[in-house]
Amino acid sequence: MKSGEIKEMVVGAAALMVLALVLIVVYGGADKEARAEFDTYRIFATFNRVDGLAVGAEVMVSGIPVGRVQSMDLDTDFRARVMLRVDRGVELPIDTAAAIQTDGLFGSKFVALDPGGDEKMLEDGSAIEFTQDSVVVSDLLDLIIREGKAARSQGEEKGQSEKGEQ
Repeated sequence: MKSGEIKEMVVGAAALMVLALVLIVVYGGADKEARAEFDTYRIFATFNRVDGLAVGAEVMVSGIPVGRVQSMDLDTDFRARVMLRVDRGVELPIDTAAAIQTDGLFGSKFVALDPGGDEKMLEDGSAIEFTQDSVVVSDLLDLIIREGKAARSQGEEKGQSEKGEQ
């Protein structure tokens, strides 16, 4: 065999292996998604704002991933109703709170669950009553700027009044 033929065979074999890997990833992911419905239970949380939260975002308890956001839609009052899938092994008290948080200053959003102390547990299809909306970074920056300007103007007024007293 010539070296050109060997090179073509190696490239062909590598292409077949890449194709097989792609098929495994595509079909393996579908199985995992189908199994997830049996290994998880659904809980719902309603928020006024879910800015930046996406379907597939993590659901965490104490910083540990315990599930994913499955869907988001509007309820009759135009509030965001979020369906969470939580691992069956994680039992959450009925007074659990849910908050949309950001991973770092500009990171991705996730749902943080803060378990309460009730002895009753959330069941499949239950709703979380206590929720905290998403914080929009631009709104937060505007608030900080306004507070800084207010503090600065008070400082200038105080300085001028002290000069007037002397």
